[in-house]
Amino acid sequence: MIIGLTGRNGAGKGTVAAWFTARGFQYTSMSDAIRRDLRDRGLEVTRDNLIAGGRRLRREGGAAVLGTRSLHHIAELGGDRWVVDSVRNPAEVQALRIAPDFGLLDVHANARTRYERVVTRNRGGDATTFEEFLRQEQAELDSTDVAAQQLIATAALADLHVENDGDVAALHAVLAAAYPSVAALPTVKP
Repeated sequence: MIIGLTGRNGAGKGTVAAWFTARGFQYTSMSDAIRRDLRDRGLEVTRDNLIAGGRRLRREGGAAVLGTRSLHHIAELGGDRWVVDSVRNPAEVQALRIAPDFGLLDVHANARTRYERVVTRNRGGDATTFEEFLRQEQAELDSTDVAAQQLIATAALADLHVENDGDVAALHAVLAAAYPSVAALPTVKP
């Protein structure tokens, strides 16, 4: 089983990924391939560089390149339960759909809640004002450039949409209801 995660910045994809990994799923992120590429090029890993690096990789290797790279990574490491974070382009979804038992989960929350989460996590490159946050988001939503992030079109391909405007306990309850066989797995201690 491979669960892909998509959603806007601050929606809670990382919290969802942690729920799955606590139940024995292995984790990978589309952004990891971009981070490796940026480091190889001597570039700082910032939000803007990740976006630009993803576009460059998609232009050079096709819009599905990050999905294909993720499947190769999964095949190299093995295992039958994976969560793949940061699916941001419809072509990546199509690449991942060739895997048996793939499902795409869209995590969403309102803009103000997401902004507050981004400020709290204090990651380098994240917006420091609500206006900047909205500006950054607008660039990721819908583009005619096939190499760009297309979050709206990607979310439209989701098999399940999870509302995450509440606290972590509420999110966990939604996930347990949606994935009862996963929720029944014993929690893995780090």
